[in-house]
Amino acid sequence: MAQRRLHGLQRVLGTNALFSTAYGNVGSSIYYALGLVAGYALGLTPVVFLLTCVIFYLTAASYAEATSMYPEAGGSSSFARRAFNEFWSFFAAWGQMLTYTITIAISAYFVPHYVAGIAAPLDPLRHGPGDVVFAVVVIAALAALNVRGTRESTGINVVLAVTDFLTQVLLVALGLFLVFNPETLIDNVDLGIAPQWKDFLIAIPIGMVAYTGIETISNMAEEAKDAGTTVPAAIKRVVIAVFAIYAFLPLVALSALPVTRDPQTGEYSTLLGVDSADGGFAGDPILGVVQNMDLGVLQQPVQVYVGVLAATILFLAANAGVIGVSRLVYSMGVHRQLPNRLRTLHPRYGTPWVGILVFCGFAAIAVLPGQATFLGNLYAFGAMLSFTIAHVAVIRLRQRFPDRERPYRGPGNLTVRGVSWPLFAIVGGTATGIAFVVVVGLHPVVAAAGVGWMVAGLVVYPLYRRSQDLDLTSTHRIAAPEAVTDHEAEYQSVTVALLGLRYSHAAMATAATVAAKRRRGIYLLVPIVVPQSEPIDAPMSAKERIADALIEEARLQIGTRLQGRWIKVRAGQFGRTVVEHAEATKASAIVMSIPPATTDGGIRRSIDTVMTERPCRVILQVDPESRTVAQLTASRGGAA
Repeated sequence: MAQRRLHGLQRVLGTNALFSTAYGNVGSSIYYALGLVAGYALGLTPVVFLLTCVIFYLTAASYAEATSMYPEAGGSSSFARRAFNEFWSFFAAWGQMLTYTITIAISAYFVPHYVAGIAAPLDPLRHGPGDVVFAVVVIAALAALNVRGTRESTGINVVLAVTDFLTQVLLVALGLFLVFNPETLIDNVDLGIAPQWKDFLIAIPIGMVAYTGIETISNMAEEAKDAGTTVPAAIKRVVIAVFAIYAFLPLVALSALPVTRDPQTGEYSTLLGVDSADGGFAGDPILGVVQNMDLGVLQQPVQVYVGVLAATILFLAANAGVIGVSRLVYSMGVHRQLPNRLRTLHPRYGTPWVGILVFCGFAAIAVLPGQATFLGNLYAFGAMLSFTIAHVAVIRLRQRFPDRERPYRGPGNLTVRGVSWPLFAIVGGTATGIAFVVVVGLHPVVAAAGVGWMVAGLVVYPLYRRSQDLDLTSTHRIAAPEAVTDHEAEYQSVTVALLGLRYSHAAMATAATVAAKRRRGIYLLVPIVVPQSEPIDAPMSAKERIADALIEEARLQIGTRLQGRWIKVRAGQFGRTVVEHAEATKASAIVMSIPPATTDGGIRRSIDTVMTERPCRVILQVDPESRTVAQLTASRGGAA
């Protein structure tokens, strides 16, 4: 019998919604990361951001591959569960939880700093206690908003994300024309002195704050439409946005606000990293760049516009952090990593409201000291830990499941002894691992706080598992839970497999009948058999077009609730893919169309696999009237 899926996390999000939610962190990070990084890296700030772009690209590739394989809430925690065991899944998830909590805190903390730039009377918000009080109010508002649900909290994200991206592109264009000066950038650097090498190394993990955008997409994969397609597409858009922002805006910023040397102390600094109390722009670095562009009559209107937009985008970033917390705490609760109460869904809104309130409370506590630099480094601690685990998990998954379907495969692979090694994950994991060591080694206070957080988790986890009579490594998913909603948990979908590249009207009608009982979704899988002499990802344009035509025919018959894709497999291996897909989507039934008088051994082996390992009810539909695409086209022509 198939497992049942809880109400609450519904597949309603498309590529635009996933991208815009993640961009809340990516686009917002430059509004505070520029000041944090410049305070350490000084004239090498553009170099730091170029390095983070490369590492970000490698990390994005790992997340795209693993999330498309396992489209479920959890991010690196989910990857570690599949690659290793439940203990490592919890370890990664607890590091993620620290990252999301600090993301909420640091984003909310910088909102009032940009609000203060709108008008002089708001200046008290640029420093404590005004900025701290304002940030706590922001966090409370976001907690209430997200308890009401995802639809309400992401409705305006697409517009804001596009507006922010275009604004930053415009600032780059204006800056390159008005203030960009290569000579100034060269004069900003005195290697080993301004900056010192230690400070340069510290700046790199801080500059990687955009990574949480990828983690957010991964954690929302369980709510994504056709996750194998939409998740990689959203991640690619985020990568493009990161490159566009991080590659050019720091060049403009260091030209507008260059590094200077204090003649009395001999210390080097840039106003980008100097606190507002000392006349700097550490709290609102992008606003500082605008103020030093000399825009004439447009100066004040542009400053107000940037202040409003930055505050809005930072609000959006904090919201993305809350969304990440809510989805992660739900996943951890379902897998019995945290007490069941934390992931309890609201009886009306279907969101894990207890977890949202608890971790938003932690974020509010983190804001209280008003230390942005500490928050940035603590973020880097949790992020680098989780992302390193994600890279290692992708490497391990290539070893354990070399033939498993991967809707997206990262670039740069080396086949050795039958294993396709992901070079992007190996290099990316090495980089994030080194960054983690740097944070721990050079920031004792941050290391103490981060290690303290992880130790607390490692105490709670075994105590809770012991109370449930569970060991530390086995996976135990809650399938038939207590009544956490007003409705009985239902099956989610019906999986349909069309064999032999033939369309079966009868099989699709059967699937529609089964799905209609409780308005379930329908997932259509069409296999493209790849000969052993060809690589599994070999281009097969003719068969791909046929498969696309079969999927389109099914959409015409079934309607918008059908999701479909073709999959490249070896002969006889499609059955395993069907079983795994049915398990992943919690299918209530599998419908398989059998071509008339088939003698194909591969098709028979696939059917045998499904019947032997079936996770749910299986319906074999023998359809003498199933047709090829050519026959379908001919029949339409005859009818015409």
